[in-house]
Amino acid sequence: MNRRIVTLLAALAPIVVLGVLGTVITVPYVALGPGPTFNTLGEVDGEEVVAIEGAEVDDTTGHLNMTTVAVRDNLNVFEAFGLWASGRQGIVPREEVYPPDKSKDEVKQENDADFQQSENSAELAALHFLDKPVALEIAKVGEDGPSRDILKQGDRLVSVAGTPVSTVGDVQQAVADTAPQTEVPVVVVRDGVETSVPVVLGARPDDGSKGYLGITPEESPDVPFTVDFNLADVGGPSAGLMFALALIDKLSPGELNGGKFVAGTGTIDSDGDVGPIGGIKYKLIAASEAGAETFLVPAMNCDEARQGAPDGLRLVKVENLDGAVDALAGVNSGADAPHC
Repeated sequence: MNRRIVTLLAALAPIVVLGVLGTVITVPYVALGPGPTFNTLGEVDGEEVVAIEGAEVDDTTGHLNMTTVAVRDNLNVFEAFGLWASGRQGIVPREEVYPPDKSKDEVKQENDADFQQSENSAELAALHFLDKPVALEIAKVGEDGPSRDILKQGDRLVSVAGTPVSTVGDVQQAVADTAPQTEVPVVVVRDGVETSVPVVLGARPDDGSKGYLGITPEESPDVPFTVDFNLADVGGPSAGLMFALALIDKLSPGELNGGKFVAGTGTIDSDGDVGPIGGIKYKLIAASEAGAETFLVPAMNCDEARQGAPDGLRLVKVENLDGAVDALAGVNSGADAPHC
């Protein structure tokens, strides 16, 4: 063989080896990027994303899209570099998404549980907003707590310390500023009879200066209709806000979005408070590419959202469900809306 060719092959050999290794060796990183978006007013695979049975549903148009973050795992060196260079993806240590002490299945189970909780909280928050009845019952009484042998599992809570309660947050707030060893009246419905029972508050384990009842209250819908959320293979808690808005839109006259394309994200609790989420940059990209004109941003994500917002996408700051509904009304009327 020609000596020059042999020399050239020898010089290229390390590069070839590195190239081969680069395609087979995975890196301890994952890529985060824009994921699919789903119109909570629409359908997926022939089923309504938010289906209501047993109640009159108002006609809706336009979009209220929830957004997601796509995760790519098992990347080789070239894939990781290429995705990072695209500008649409972020590369983060794998352990941030898949902790080393948990399997992928365990992570998925946790994400599924968070998603289920977001659905439950969204329904309750929407019902509270619409002044629909919600049952607030005691799910558990602490075995060593101050309410042992006084309150019972299944008791329906009416008021605590003279304050009417309808949410878990109401119960917590009713005793938040009351000192331990204070006797407070708790009004419950038990076996169909409303009764008031005194409970002497104990000291909270995490703050001995504050009192607590030692019960686990739980809310559940008390309405003559059912709500089903039909999205598979989506995890995490960040769909709560958009699910709640879809329910309100379907169960009340008019259109929250003005018939336009609104997207957003945010956790929600049954009181309607909206919390921050991860991956806001990628959700903004996904929404913009899907055609959104307005994006609802949890207030605590505003700084990050401003830095990564695509051109032409209006960012509306949201702290709670009431504020989100008011902000959309402002956008539709051309008035000012809270913005990031």
